[in-house]
Amino acid sequence: MSLLRINGVSKTFQTAGGPVHAVRDVSLEVAQGECLAVVGESGSGKTTLANMILGILAPSAGEIVFGGTPLTDRRSPAQRRAIQLVQQNPLSALNPKRSVGGSVRLGLDVYGIGTRAERWARVEAALEEVGLPADMRRRGPAALSGGQRQRVGIARALACEPDLVVLDEPTSALDVLVQARVLRLLNDLRRKKGLTYVFITHDLAVVRNVADRVAVFKSGRLEEIGPTERIFSAPEQPYTRALIGAVPVVDDAELKLRNTLAEAP
Repeated sequence: MSLLRINGVSKTFQTAGGPVHAVRDVSLEVAQGECLAVVGESGSGKTTLANMILGILAPSAGEIVFGGTPLTDRRSPAQRRAIQLVQQNPLSALNPKRSVGGSVRLGLDVYGIGTRAERWARVEAALEEVGLPADMRRRGPAALSGGQRQRVGIARALACEPDLVVLDEPTSALDVLVQARVLRLLNDLRRKKGLTYVFITHDLAVVRNVADRVAVFKSGRLEEIGPTERIFSAPEQPYTRALIGAVPVVDDAELKLRNTLAEAP
């Protein structure tokens, strides 16, 4: 069953130099409980698509349907709460003047969820779900590592009990070992809580063990979409093959596959 449907969506920005077509007639679906990775180079339209899903931008054409209901420019509090964001940079995503607990509690305050005591209880539970001690809510972001800050960002999204989480390059600011831990956490949370992810990234290597399907964007268009295994083993488009050719390899079999794809017409 589809939780999210994007039907013929386009987004055009009017600039002094003329119109810029950031997203062009994109249609795709995301099933309940699925992780769809949206990949492509900078300027490919993937972040614009994410912002339309979140309601930050309105489509110029087409519609976005969530839970069977078309999303309009005026979303209800329940619709906004049901779609949450984990941002790219864990340093800038947290207000340095607000405690960790205050940041995680922000959505609960905005949506008026529970009493004061219930909100703090939910904050502590969300921190523990992402592998942080409950008493970390009293600390400031400056006292945390990059990986811990990103876990706080995930906890903030989870505290609102969303159905869909948009992950905007959630590991790009982290080193490789911390990336792996965060990706493992995201996998565990999706299975445990039945979450649905739209995972925005420029790095195909990051999504290989996270995504069920991959949507490849180029110049605002959906170039190719399919199961992750098929995209990596038998990509149909030259652009997808080029992206895979840039993925680091870890063994001879992967090197052979990459060379085969690079030689394909």
